[in-house]
Amino acid sequence: MSCPLDGIRVLDLSRVLAGPWASQTLADLGAEVIKVERPGTGDDTRSWGPPYATDARGKSTSDSAYFLSTNRGKKSVAIDITDPQGQKAIRELARSSDILVENFKVGGLAKYGLDYGTLAPINPRLVYCSITGFGQTGPYRDRAGYDFMVQGLGGLMSLTGAPDSTPGGGPMKVGVAVADIFTGLYATIGILAALRHREQTGRGDHIDMALLDVQVAVLANQALNYLMSGVSPPRLGNAHPNIVPYQTFATSDGHFILAVGNDSQFRRFCETAGCPELADDERFANNPVRVANREALVPLIEAQTRRRPTGHWIADLEAAGVPCGPINDLEAVFADEQVRYRGLRLDLPHAVAGTVPSVACPIRFLHANLNLRNGPPSLGEHTREVLGNSFGSDARRDAAQSHGQGIFHPVSEGKAARFSQEPDG
Repeated sequence: MSCPLDGIRVLDLSRVLAGPWASQTLADLGAEVIKVERPGTGDDTRSWGPPYATDARGKSTSDSAYFLSTNRGKKSVAIDITDPQGQKAIRELARSSDILVENFKVGGLAKYGLDYGTLAPINPRLVYCSITGFGQTGPYRDRAGYDFMVQGLGGLMSLTGAPDSTPGGGPMKVGVAVADIFTGLYATIGILAALRHREQTGRGDHIDMALLDVQVAVLANQALNYLMSGVSPPRLGNAHPNIVPYQTFATSDGHFILAVGNDSQFRRFCETAGCPELADDERFANNPVRVANREALVPLIEAQTRRRPTGHWIADLEAAGVPCGPINDLEAVFADEQVRYRGLRLDLPHAVAGTVPSVACPIRFLHANLNLRNGPPSLGEHTREVLGNSFGSDARRDAAQSHGQGIFHPVSEGKAARFSQEPDG
């Protein structure tokens, strides 16, 4: 079976996480993704370690786990975008591409002639996706934006963490860069929609993605809790603002998650836990009154859960049809039988390390394949291939003159690449 995006070419000028996450998703779906990197150093995240991939002798390579996590299935081409010949090469790649993804500051690519206004006349069918911290318009448009900042500015950290009144209370960021990742996923959705619209109109589009927009959008029910009540929701730790009991509970040897979603599940929990009287108590008979009486109910439940170990509770509650689960570290995650059965760990080829681990794209098709055969590229690994195929003998000769490093650097090999614009995602 073919991949859904077979025949689609993506020119990836993005770095760090949000843009690379979008282009990696497109690569998983079968698109050819050409990642343009600065000669000599490449994507900033190549050096964001340890850990790093190691070669056959156990020596660390220049590729960090962070870089490997976001660049699966791409081709790396090393081009100095500050040089006119490098800019010309990118414009030629854009001419034959369907999609371009970039995360420079607003206007950062215009001085290189690589902005949407310059490239759209060259390729009117180009879908050009710009990812920034705050978007192409508005009073913050010129600010740099990073995930941590946006989690705070966009309200997520006001909801995450224990209440100020409890030990260890205070605002907390999420353990992975969710503003970046959600932005990458929304960017992917926008790109696919623009491709579909191009089929109808014959014209590409410029997609304006902002980390702050996305962070506010994914506040979901908490945003509506505020907009409908006028009251900012407090931090509740692991508790849920609208459902009780729906949080972690201590056991005799740790903690587990109890996720009661309706009144019948609550009654089954009470019966299994040996406290059926709680289900008949008028203070706890349905979810609205359980939410209102949260402070009375939670200690009564925890008095029961502390009596037995985590494994006991999970086994008995699952048998009773009460949603619950463990709190796994990553070793337990990748040892879990369901994770293993679904094939979420991959081992992919790498030019220097031999193989590197990866985590599979979670999309599953019945009548199409994903492209999960190719690992992340080493820096400049595909320069000769891409420039030779795209531009013929002259570019192939230029690439060959780079002392076998696969780096297209038209001025001088010793000259440092100059990326004067910082990435926004």
